[in-house]
Amino acid sequence: MKVHVYYIGKTSEAYLREGEAIYTKRLKHYLPVTFEVLPDVKGAGKMKADQLKEKEGELVLARLQSTDGLILLDEGGKQFGSVDFAHWLDKQLQRPYRRLVFLVGGAYGFPPAIYERANGKLSLSKMTFSHQMIRLFFAEQLYRGMTILRGEKYHNE
Repeated sequence: MKVHVYYIGKTSEAYLREGEAIYTKRLKHYLPVTFEVLPDVKGAGKMKADQLKEKEGELVLARLQSTDGLILLDEGGKQFGSVDFAHWLDKQLQRPYRRLVFLVGGAYGFPPAIYERANGKLSLSKMTFSHQMIRLFFAEQLYRGMTILRGEKYHNE
């Protein structure tokens, strides 16, 4: 199964992009994965938060296929330790989706249409992180999860 990670909004910090690139390269050894920054909404700076969320949601829905599994990275989602996340990920990869899509939302979160379309929600922490930092953290956790599933030395318990 292919895994896609969609991000809303660009990462402005070079160190975060470099970290993402490291884990993206490592992950290619385990599964077909792509990380994609969705284009910015035109006129976003002049929109209210709810309007911007709706427009971002439209961009996402236009990219999804009916056979995709959509998992939102959302503060209200299920939380796991790394080993439990690896097992959860393994179950997701066994589902009949053609693609498993993880979505990191913009600064204001997701509109109702995205919540309705989602097949699940995942939270990386009870703490709030910038949507730019989540990209690096999530890429690392995907990598960690795959090494756990393969029994490789990366994760220590």
